[in-house]
Amino acid sequence: MPAMKGKIFAVIDTNVIVSALLSSNLESNPVKIFRAIVQERIVPLYNDEILEEYRSVLSRPKFHLDRSLIETVIKAIIADGLSMDRTSATDIDFPDPKDIVFYEIAFSDENSFLVTGNTRHFPVKPFVITPAEMVRILED
Repeated sequence: MPAMKGKIFAVIDTNVIVSALLSSNLESNPVKIFRAIVQERIVPLYNDEILEEYRSVLSRPKFHLDRSLIETVIKAIIADGLSMDRTSATDIDFPDPKDIVFYEIAFSDENSFLVTGNTRHFPVKPFVITPAEMVRILED
């Protein structure tokens, strides 16, 4: 991974992106995380499966998100982030198999985080953190 001093590398779970886009509170933790991505303080880690998950979930009719907004978000993640290969995480049970890719991408870099609002869906590991924990890291 290229050295990017002072940058935080993180896989952002879909629920954090959804929360940021739906929130009317500009000081909510998901909004702060998304703002940190745009400000290039967080480097989002992703692969094609994660991008497809973002696109699929954000396109759900219940969220009423404009297609152009969804594409802008995806383009920002690609422009500001790093595409990564998965590192297989064996002997771990995930309640939702779609979550495995998020974990495995974060697991691919020992200096990265997985930011999720659903920590119970992942193994208890120091790199699996909540949006509130990420905001504390950003503020330190």
